[in-house]
Amino acid sequence: MVELDQVRINFDQTGLWILNIALAVVMFGVALGITTDDFKQLLKAPKLLLVGIGSQFVLLPLVTYFLIVLMNPEPSIALGMFMVAACPGGNISNFMTHLAKGNAALSVSLTAFATFLAIFMTPFNFQFYGSLYPPTAALLRMVELNIFELFKLVAVILGIPLVVGMALRSRNEHLALRLSQLLKPISIIVFCIIVVIAFAQNLDVFYAHIHRVFALSVTHNLIAFLLGFLVAHLFRLSLNNIKTITIETGIQNSGLGLLLIFTFFEGLGGMAIITAFWGIWHIISGLIIASLWARKI
Repeated sequence: MVELDQVRINFDQTGLWILNIALAVVMFGVALGITTDDFKQLLKAPKLLLVGIGSQFVLLPLVTYFLIVLMNPEPSIALGMFMVAACPGGNISNFMTHLAKGNAALSVSLTAFATFLAIFMTPFNFQFYGSLYPPTAALLRMVELNIFELFKLVAVILGIPLVVGMALRSRNEHLALRLSQLLKPISIIVFCIIVVIAFAQNLDVFYAHIHRVFALSVTHNLIAFLLGFLVAHLFRLSLNNIKTITIETGIQNSGLGLLLIFTFFEGLGGMAIITAFWGIWHIISGLIIASLWARKI
């Protein structure tokens, strides 16, 4: 059987540019719903900030490291798991929190903070844990990852849309909200189409290897949800806030992960497959969890 470390997922330059634009538009749409008050509200509730950000950017990458040591997947798959864990919460977490009847305001505030922190924390966590685990450290040396270029791309994709979107919201709230309602579904649909095209162009690769990442992705995602739930419960948060922290931890921005993988790792097989599958699976698992919570209230 061909090792995934030797496989590349084909994705042409045009598709990569469209993915860049789609992700930037998604983040711009998210930023249109964010105000400076969202940051201020979290600063007034340091406990919620500590739990939400700590669960995403400190505990999830750490737990992912121990899971990888325990499961010992192929290096490229392990690197994909580090990538997913290093990304901020996904843009659909706000919708799922609303569906679950959680604290929607907290979800938006955490999205704002996580997006800002991801500019620094995503490159740091990925490089740190990827270098800490010997098999992935060897892979990083082979591809000669330029951490500054990684940081620069994350800053452009996350930072610029965040600043521009919030600036527009502060100047013209009515226009920002109308644009947000228009852009979010369009950009998400475009992103889904891109993922489908990537799958369609590489069906033989996915069919041959999907069984090798299925259990890992499902397990990793379940652990992320459980981690958010347990940490929030440990800090004795309210049920609405527990729901929010759980969803924010279990929903990751796999779109950003795919962009980084296609840009810096030439679609490295294990990384691309597990990140793409996570992008599909976390929507399914998130909707199931949110729906179950919604029915209980």
